[in-house]
Amino acid sequence: MAFNEKKFNKIFNVCILAGMTIMTVILTAFKLVSADTGKLLLLVSAFGSIMGVCSTVASANGKIWTFFFGFFDVAIYAVACFIGAKYGNAILHAVYFVPMQFIGWNQWRKRGNSEENQVKARRFNTRQWVFYTLVFLLGSVISYLILARFDKESADSFIKIAVVLDVIPMMCNILGQFLMSIAYMEQWVFWIGVNVFSILMWLTTYSQTKDSYALIYLVKYSFYLINSLNGLRIWINLSRPEPSKELK
Repeated sequence: MAFNEKKFNKIFNVCILAGMTIMTVILTAFKLVSADTGKLLLLVSAFGSIMGVCSTVASANGKIWTFFFGFFDVAIYAVACFIGAKYGNAILHAVYFVPMQFIGWNQWRKRGNSEENQVKARRFNTRQWVFYTLVFLLGSVISYLILARFDKESADSFIKIAVVLDVIPMMCNILGQFLMSIAYMEQWVFWIGVNVFSILMWLTTYSQTKDSYALIYLVKYSFYLINSLNGLRIWINLSRPEPSKELK
C-alpha cells in the first residue's frame, strides 16, 4: 500500500493538537486546584502553550498562519521566562521573536505563500552550512560569557550548567526563527535543538521549584520535539529543487 503523505499529515496534526490541548487542560485543572498563588500565570501559560503548538504545526506544514499563532506564543513565553529567571530567553523573545512574527509573515508572502498554499522552501549549500555553524558556536560562547557573568543563582563552577541550558536554546531559537522567516529547511535542525534543550531547562526548573507553569512548558516542548521531527521530514520534500517552478 502506497504511503499517503497528505492523509498521514492530517492525522499527525490532529493527534499533536489534540494531545497537547488535552494534556494542557488536565495539567492546568490539576494545578489550579492545588495552587494557592500564580493561578493567572498558569492560565496564561496554558493558553500560550496551545497557541505555540498551533504555530509549530502550521510551520511544519509550511502554512503562513504559523506567525499569527506564534505572536501569542512568544509574547507569553517571554513573560514566563522572565518570572522563571531565564533572562536570556526572556529578552530574546520580547525584542526578537515578537517582531520576527511580522517579518516572517511578510517574507513568506513574497515566496508565494498564502493562507491556503505552502511556502516554497530552500536548502543550504556547503558554504551556508559552515557559516551558520560558526555563527551558532561563536554566538553560544559569547552569550554564555555574558550571562554567566550576571548569573547569581547558579553555583560557582567552571561551567554553569543552568546558563548552558539557557544559552543553547536561545541561540537555536535565534537561528531557527531567522531561517524559518526566510524559508530554509535547515531551520528544523535548530528547532530540534531548541526543543531538546528546552525540555532539559524546564525539567531542571521544575525539579528545583515544582512550579506548575514549568510543568506545562515541559509538556509543550515534548510535543514540539515530536512535531519538529515531522516538520523536518515535510520540509525536506518542500525544499526539493523544482527548476521549472523555482522562485528567483
